Amino acid sequence: MTMPTVQAEAGPDQEQILTPDALTFLADLQRTFGPRRDELLAARRQRRAEIGRTGTLDLRPETADVRAAEWQVAPAPRPLQNRRVEITGPTDPKMAINALNSGAKIWLADLEDANTPHWHNVIEGQLTLYAAHRRALTYTSPEGKAYQLSDGDLAVPLVRPRGWHLDEKHVLVDDRPMSGSLFDFGLHFFHNAHELLARGQGPYYYLAKLESHLEARLWNDVFIHAQDALGIPRGSVRATVLIETIPAAFEMDEILYELREHASGLNAGRWDYLFSVIKYFRDVGPDFVLPDRNGVGMASPFMRAYTDLLVRTCHRRGAVAMGGMSAFIPSRRDPELTEVALAKVRADKEREARDGFDGSWVAHPDLVPVCREVFDGVLGERPNQLDRTRDEVSVTADQLLDVSSTPGEPTSEGLRGNVAVALRYLEAWLRGSGAVAIFNLMEDAATAEIARSQIWQWLRNDVKLADSGELVTADLVRRMEDEELATIRESLGAEQFEAGRFGDARALFERVALSDDFVEFLTLPAYDLID
Repeated sequence: MTMPTVQAEAGPDQEQILTPDALTFLADLQRTFGPRRDELLAARRQRRAEIGRTGTLDLRPETADVRAAEWQVAPAPRPLQNRRVEITGPTDPKMAINALNSGAKIWLADLEDANTPHWHNVIEGQLTLYAAHRRALTYTSPEGKAYQLSDGDLAVPLVRPRGWHLDEKHVLVDDRPMSGSLFDFGLHFFHNAHELLARGQGPYYYLAKLESHLEARLWNDVFIHAQDALGIPRGSVRATVLIETIPAAFEMDEILYELREHASGLNAGRWDYLFSVIKYFRDVGPDFVLPDRNGVGMASPFMRAYTDLLVRTCHRRGAVAMGGMSAFIPSRRDPELTEVALAKVRADKEREARDGFDGSWVAHPDLVPVCREVFDGVLGERPNQLDRTRDEVSVTADQLLDVSSTPGEPTSEGLRGNVAVALRYLEAWLRGSGAVAIFNLMEDAATAEIARSQIWQWLRNDVKLADSGELVTADLVRRMEDEELATIRESLGAEQFEAGRFGDARALFERVALSDDFVEFLTLPAYDLID
């Protein structure tokens, strides 16, 4: 069997991960499942085109029996029964150590939206996970500060591979780039599944960007194949699916059913969900035009329907329901801002706990105590709220699509915020940082997607800004780009600004926000600009 070709300069300790046996395992996954993955990506495009023509989306009639039947997913293993606080972040050693030591129950080790797929980052992430699973991870900063894992309980790692849409261009199988999903999962599983089981845990994953139960079925088949190939008992893999696309919201039952031997829960991936709503209904008309990003809260009717349905579906099927991200970054320099923001975080977590969620996400270790306190107050000694089946919840397709009831309108402040965040984030992404602190929020690819897709949609729907009365035009957006880049230049200084990638970031932003054709994911053209 022909080995994969690695088309990248070898980095430190790369040979520890890219062993001949590991590469053979990756090639087998790609050859077995790559063609189905390609077919499902083509099916996504067909479905989006249909929604563009019809302007609507509904439950699948062919899976009505799955929704109506009584069944449950396999019981969760002990490490995944109590998930009241989960911390998310990239897999560089420092961030990983801080997350594992944070006091959270779960660490979402993010190889996707919080990680840019520079080859160095991809390999470093796998090396970090390898060492973390063996409690051997250490890090010394350039300033000489040492980081190490605590001797007590650590957060349980759940690894998030890249979504089905992304390639790993540095590894060719039969002269084609292999799936980024299969690469991330395959390397991690190959090196760590046996070790994790020996330590009383298991190979646990978060699955990103799924859009149908058929994509979940593909993941399930990958899990079975991988377990059988390495002699791992079936059902050892456990996956939590992020419901972060609007088509997936219409197939929650079906997704859990396909993964039922390997499923452990669903998560309300709220930021990607907003992006998906905009993307899928971008050209349907003004009824799907959202106000400013920061004005779309979880109390908006369509978001409320989505989260209520998620809790109801999970608990009916014996799976945990995980709440969404609190992206605020506390600042020791601004205690007043921090106090106000912490109150908002607390209110958000209290809403989720009241609604029946079994836990929630934070992006910073300082938020772990707030989230834990809220869920401790509701759960007490119970590991979760699976007994709250939310039988009173009944959500229709119309409620999931009721975007027009969201209060608020687009404003010049919202437009400028989108421009400012997108430019800063894309510049950092191109340099290798996928999780970026911007204006006291931890931004990742999902929030940048909202920013650029809102601008694209506002341009196509002749939106007038509520506060200024201006029409959103490409010229207005470019003027704001000029102003934001001038602000950044003044803040950084000319030398540091010129050393960055702001010119590339601007060109990329205009490609994904101002061009006639809508780019499916901004990370696709961005990937061509790195390494």
